[in-house]
Amino acid sequence: MNKTRLSVNINKIAVLRNSRGGNLPDLIQMAKDCEAFGAEGITVHPRPDERHIRNADVYDLKKVVTTEFNIEGYPDDRWMQLVLDNAPAQATLVPDDPTQLTSDHGWDTWKQADFLRKTLDILRGAGIRTSLFVDADERMVEGAAEVGADRIEFYTGIYAKDFSKNKEKAVADHIKAAQRAVELGLGINAGHDLNLANLAYYKQQVVGLDEVSIGHALISDALYYGLHNTIQMYLRQLK
Repeated sequence: MNKTRLSVNINKIAVLRNSRGGNLPDLIQMAKDCEAFGAEGITVHPRPDERHIRNADVYDLKKVVTTEFNIEGYPDDRWMQLVLDNAPAQATLVPDDPTQLTSDHGWDTWKQADFLRKTLDILRGAGIRTSLFVDADERMVEGAAEVGADRIEFYTGIYAKDFSKNKEKAVADHIKAAQRAVELGLGINAGHDLNLANLAYYKQQVVGLDEVSIGHALISDALYYGLHNTIQMYLRQLK
């Protein structure tokens, strides 16, 4: 079973900071602490309204992140410039509408193939590893390979929602889609609503899982357990 890296999404730390203005909590220090406490990557998802991560944060984080820096988002001109300016280890393309509260579906990698291929070519030319946010659908995985993505990131929101009702059924499509990704030589990431209850089972069932990106649940758990302890708890779920 391959090692799966834990990337901590720090958007919710930025939400807390922004709610009062000022710099409490200190987002940059928190990112450094996450790494010191065992996180193997830092993820941000800057949106046009800057309601959590601000564009300026990305430039500041680039200076201090020593693990893998992952920038997620919809690849409009603003986002692309932000990514190219900061050259993260990974850029994850997400098909968000600017008004969406949170990500809730993956790309149609066939209908949007021309747009994705051109965008991925630009990022690849800058030496940035690319990932496409997709649903657990073998056809969409095949489309991701066709347009030249390095990795796919499975949207796990539906898996998390259905986990308590029937975990075998909830993960079935992910198992099949992951197997197809491995056959095609794609790396596999996953994210959205993964937590301490459902993460270990997902890791056990999904072959080739390279990375999980977790924010909301992890930061919520940290309110009870503390950030250091919580990161260690999530890392144990991945062993």
